[in-house]
Amino acid sequence: DPQGRFSIDPQFGIIRSKKQLDHETQSVVVLTVQSQLGNSPVYSSTQVNISVIDINDNPPVFLTKSDKVTISHTQPPGTAVYIAHAEDKDSGLNGAIKYSIASKQPNTFSIDPSLGVVNLTRTVFADKQQEYTLHIAAEDCGSPPLTSSLDSLAAKIVILDINDNSPSFTSSPLSYVMEDVEVGFLAHRIIAKDPDEGRNGQVTYHILSGNENKAFVLDKITGLLSTARLLDREIQEHYSLTVMALDDGSPALSATQVLTIIVLDVNDETPIFLKQLYKTAVHENQDPGEFVIKVEAVDRDAGLNSLLRYEILPGAGYEKFKMNSDSGELVTTASLDRETQEVFSIKGNCEISMSACKMGSENGSTAQLYLTVLDENDHNPLFAKTQYQISVREDLEEGSAILDLFASDKDDGLNGEVTYSLVDDTFGAFAIDSVTGSIVTTKALDRETKSQYTFRAVASDCSTHLPRSTTVMTVLIQDVNDNVPKFEQSYYKASVWEGQSPKTDIIQVFATDLDSGLNGETQYSILSGNEDATFLIDSARGILATNTVLDHENTSSYRETASSHCLVLLASDRGTPSLNSTATVLITVLDVNDNPPVFSSLEYHIHVKESIPVGSHVTKVSANDCDAGTNAEITYAMISGNDRGHFRLDEKTGAVDLMKMLDYEDTMKFTLIIQAT
Repeated sequence: DPQGRFSIDPQFGIIRSKKQLDHETQSVVVLTVQSQLGNSPVYSSTQVNISVIDINDNPPVFLTKSDKVTISHTQPPGTAVYIAHAEDKDSGLNGAIKYSIASKQPNTFSIDPSLGVVNLTRTVFADKQQEYTLHIAAEDCGSPPLTSSLDSLAAKIVILDINDNSPSFTSSPLSYVMEDVEVGFLAHRIIAKDPDEGRNGQVTYHILSGNENKAFVLDKITGLLSTARLLDREIQEHYSLTVMALDDGSPALSATQVLTIIVLDVNDETPIFLKQLYKTAVHENQDPGEFVIKVEAVDRDAGLNSLLRYEILPGAGYEKFKMNSDSGELVTTASLDRETQEVFSIKGNCEISMSACKMGSENGSTAQLYLTVLDENDHNPLFAKTQYQISVREDLEEGSAILDLFASDKDDGLNGEVTYSLVDDTFGAFAIDSVTGSIVTTKALDRETKSQYTFRAVASDCSTHLPRSTTVMTVLIQDVNDNVPKFEQSYYKASVWEGQSPKTDIIQVFATDLDSGLNGETQYSILSGNEDATFLIDSARGILATNTVLDHENTSSYRETASSHCLVLLASDRGTPSLNSTATVLITVLDVNDNPPVFSSLEYHIHVKESIPVGSHVTKVSANDCDAGTNAEITYAMISGNDRGHFRLDEKTGAVDLMKMLDYEDTMKFTLIIQAT
């Protein structure tokens, strides 16, 4: 221990370190220790081996701080291009090193963390980047790691170039030039880059096509493109030039680009409407703001020079419209009503004048618009009156028109076409023409069956939401004398007592006439059988009465025969012509017991033999009574001359029979008094 790093306790033999030990300088110290007993000159010695244990107290260190390596850009991915090496004086894990690339790079390289081998991760191109500088860091892997003393290495990797890149255009493929520039004006500068080095990257420029009219000239060295003649955007507004960039490598590589040159407009044109006359239509009842039409004017200029402003010139009805000054769209400012105004007229020809002017210019052109307002079904049909009352004769022929209804609809076309119909029951008597509104009879009318019809007629259009118009029809049937008075009976029987004073009512007859007015007024008369004016009849009431005192025994009956005793009554109406019918009345004169019985002979002389037997019929008396019925029934009685009862009288028949034997010698003659009651 020449360095005096250790000490030893002379009494106890304890060895202590006096200085800091360095494992990297000497990892094992071999000490020779002597021992002496008292002052004895005899020594003994032993060898003590002390191992200095490593601690992580040394950072990794690169032997050089920078390095350079050259590779071909044709190397494939995965190729090892560099090996980084750093040293760490520590041992074991404390001496292990971890490598990493500390600089930012586009994932072109990777490094093995243990070995420090740098590999390509993708193909590199010299035209994109000719060299890369990698900052490689060496990190201590001991425990604890030393993070405050990281060492790094700058490795520059240079990429060698070959002519494997074509020129690439960097200038814009689009250029603009005003149409009024002079000849020789610089229109564009074409720039192409070639990443190759030297002649491989030297580029010249050439026009391949698109310059047939020699409008441009190109400097092949500088790439400056200039005008070779005057331009006119309205004739040709752009040019498409195919230009080529060619390098000077061997073999030479090239690239092409289509360069579009836009000729910018100069305000040298006047706007013109696409049409001088526009025609359109718009529906009525639309809300304000309804689109009407878009008019369009064109200006051969471009950009702001072709920006137009539209406006409506003052005229009749123009206040109901508004023009979008930018787009040319015409809209309404109010709801239009076709029934109020169907067209909007300027100069008497239904036109609206519009003007299109350039922005900032007073020059413009005009066009005219013919605007028609289209009908909407916004009006329902209306009858002139809410009710009609007409009278028609009942003898009107079937199919006769009785009234032409008319409902007006302010709408136009199909919207204004009115359809007529009947909605109530007309009992099959009437129909209406759905188109003309003519009401006609559909059967023969009969006032006596139905004298009045009330029904509704409806007028409707094609609308499903507007109300229909209704009018009430009342048809009164006028009477025609087409019904004869009809007696309740065609044959009547009546009776009257004889001897009644004149004007005694016998019977009242009734005849009914279904007609009305004079046509239905009935008057009565005796048509026949009353030649002797025995009867009279009340012409208004039909009461048949006696005109004289009747005698049953004189005239017993006036019956329905051709004799003068037949009473035929006539019922006549007062129509024109008058109609009538007849009925027969059989009048029986009832008997009053005003006549006594009268014998056919006041005296009967009978001669009989005295020898006739008892019970023999002697004679028969007979009396007659002009009365009738029970008044004419006769009863016979002997009131004298038969005191001894020789005879018997049948009170009913008047027969006289012998009841006792006769004796001529006793009585030669009998005088019998017989009474008829």
